[in-house]
Amino acid sequence: MVNHYVFWNFNESLTIEERDEAGNKIKELLEAVGKAVPGVVSLEVLINQLESSNRDVALISRFESVEALNAYQVHPEHVKAASYVGTVTTNRTCFDFEE
Repeated sequence: MVNHYVFWNFNESLTIEERDEAGNKIKELLEAVGKAVPGVVSLEVLINQLESSNRDVALISRFESVEALNAYQVHPEHVKAASYVGTVTTNRTCFDFEE
């Protein structure tokens, strides 16, 4: 099993309303990718609601294998979602590990 955690901050130029809209769209797009790509065991997008955090968006996902993670990353639906995410976020951090 491979765990894939990704964290972002929203672009500082976004208003509160734009952040809410972007967060909802990120969640919708990435969770749909999780359902479309073979080898995804689970995938959840969390939007920060507490001031104690230093990241705004978290992607918590699990894959059957490293090969499944690699296939997810190049899947056309993921590429499309990532393209949007890149327009509204900054400071991407990724942490992958095997269990």
